[in-house]
Amino acid sequence: MNLKSLVLTASASALCAALPAQAQTEVQWWHSMTGALGERVAEFADGFNASQKNYKIVPVYKGSYPESMTAAIAAYRAGTAPHIVQVFEVGTATMMSAKGAIKPVYVLMKESGEKFDPKAYVGAVAGYYTDRKGNMLSLPFNSSTPVLYVNKDAFKKAGLDPNVAPKTWGEFAAIAGKLKAGGQDCVYTTGWPSWVHVENFSAWHNLPIGTLENGIGGIDTQFQINSPQHVAQIQMLADFSKNGWFTYAGRRNEAEAKFFSGECAMLTSSSAAQANIRKNAKFEFSVNFLPYNDAIKGAPQNSIIGGASLWVLGGKPAADYKGVAQFFNYISQPEMQAKWHQMTGYVPITNAAADLTKASGYYEKNPGTDVAVKQLNNKPPTANSKGLRFGNFVQGRTVIEEEIEAALSGKKTAKQAMDDANARGNEILRKFAAANKDG
Repeated sequence: MNLKSLVLTASASALCAALPAQAQTEVQWWHSMTGALGERVAEFADGFNASQKNYKIVPVYKGSYPESMTAAIAAYRAGTAPHIVQVFEVGTATMMSAKGAIKPVYVLMKESGEKFDPKAYVGAVAGYYTDRKGNMLSLPFNSSTPVLYVNKDAFKKAGLDPNVAPKTWGEFAAIAGKLKAGGQDCVYTTGWPSWVHVENFSAWHNLPIGTLENGIGGIDTQFQINSPQHVAQIQMLADFSKNGWFTYAGRRNEAEAKFFSGECAMLTSSSAAQANIRKNAKFEFSVNFLPYNDAIKGAPQNSIIGGASLWVLGGKPAADYKGVAQFFNYISQPEMQAKWHQMTGYVPITNAAADLTKASGYYEKNPGTDVAVKQLNNKPPTANSKGLRFGNFVQGRTVIEEEIEAALSGKKTAKQAMDDANARGNEILRKFAAANKDG
């Protein structure tokens, strides 16, 4: 190499050394996962960050579901929004109404040029987050459905077959009576009473929760939760309570601790409670389909999901969205989703992840872990059982829970409680519709 070449090479090297390395584009992901679930979220981010060099996913815990959704909308208005926010399923209509604040997932993936097949996602899950044309608005993430847990040791003690769980509410009542007679103080409790006994009760029996396909067809929907069948379900709970068969534990997941501590013999709550129950329970238990009312023709249908999805907020550079799209494809990989499903108890969001889990022998080694998937796919979803999309349903669910509590305490009859829940809920829907009449 001659002197001129050496000088040019040295100059080029010096220039490269002086230039800063191209910085990664940071993608902010606000979420509501704590404890072990928060650790799994961090693993998703770390895995994606290690798989490529252009983007860095930064997960940030922003409080409970309502808190993180409210914070994200406020941040958008202030121009400081994250790229991704995790929003619980009852916030879907509220997010849709945030004009210009969201970038629908189907638009994101198309503009980014990333491979995307909405049919790859489990229908009962994806249907919750798609519009009437089948366009996916947000990415399903942590999805669960309520199931029935049975303390098999408590069944044995009461002289019941521990391997036979009640399939109908009639069978449930007969078993409850025997458990009580056998000395079981707390026979049955439930987490998330509105989600289990109104929302999923409706879907499981192919009954509408509201008009316009449970609000999916438009914001002018009205509740229909005071039908004779709904009233009978709440009356049944009130009767169970009077008989000493039902112990009310609260509006959230407080009931789960009453079950895994051994206090209560039966529990209806989220399928995602399994990991915690397995960790804490000192007894054998089973996971089963929700009971159904066999007087309702066609039951059982399919249950619906709870949990949350990932929404993409608007106003970001196109290059940033490319990173978001790549991340969504990364976490949707069968291997990623199968691991998430197996470690958390949430259902897999893709059919491939469910197939992979089944092929691995996981379900055979861990009986009951496939119940949620089977229940969601029990029958093809109908207009009554593909989900719900009610405006301001955070407040709507609170109203339902208040009225259920009034029925359980004897302050109101079941009919009066559900009539009031319907009327109060419709007031909330009308206010939402008026505020979003141009949408």
